[in-house]
Amino acid sequence: MSKLLIILFLFFMGSIIGWIIELFFRRFLSKSNINKKWINPGFLIGPYLPLYGSGLCTLYILSNIHISSLEQYPVAATLITIIIMAIAMTVIEYITGLIFIKGMNIKLWDYSDEWGNIDGIICPLFSLMWAALAAFYYLTIHPHIINAISWLADNLAFSFVIGFFYGVFIIDIVVSFQLAAKLRHFAQEYDIIVRIEALKSHLTNEIKERKEKNHFLMLLHNYNQWKETFEKSNDKFAIAKKIKKIKSKK
Repeated sequence: MSKLLIILFLFFMGSIIGWIIELFFRRFLSKSNINKKWINPGFLIGPYLPLYGSGLCTLYILSNIHISSLEQYPVAATLITIIIMAIAMTVIEYITGLIFIKGMNIKLWDYSDEWGNIDGIICPLFSLMWAALAAFYYLTIHPHIINAISWLADNLAFSFVIGFFYGVFIIDIVVSFQLAAKLRHFAQEYDIIVRIEALKSHLTNEIKERKEKNHFLMLLHNYNQWKETFEKSNDKFAIAKKIKKIKSKK
């Protein structure tokens, strides 16, 4: 039971920390956010990104696997472990991105302009970033995290906090995927794939122009607003035509 609580806690912490990382990355470094606005990086309403939560759980599990054949070569063992972690994170990123593109006509992020990218979902540059995060976790956090989390897992209050988070999280998923179904309907109607970050940036600019209040976390949940945006300017956040042109050249 305690091990399950540890995994649930890591998912919770990874999701929140990942959301914070992406919040600042998309504000200052993202190419899709041309006007450098604060944009909720998640598709869900709350401040969490399940991709990072899954990633942290994966790092934790892989960190506990010892390569017996390399016990005499600790540096090599560490390096190989970090490489495996980076590959695992890249695979998780690719599968997540592919599910949203194929199943919902939604692109959560877009690496199409990056060298060596695959379907605009993964690329060598961001795989290196995953490797850097994996190395940081494995070398600085993991050695100290086990005892701390084990202590928390034995406290009843800790279980309550985890239960509360997942209660809110499940409700958020239900509400957000209802929105995803509506987005998918419009995307199919206009025969496009929606770049979520570009759509959010576009909506933020429209709200600013109309001098309306910007609901940071709820930006995508104004159905009438983005319905109007789809009808008049979907070309600003659509990439299906670009993908078709690339395929036709091949």
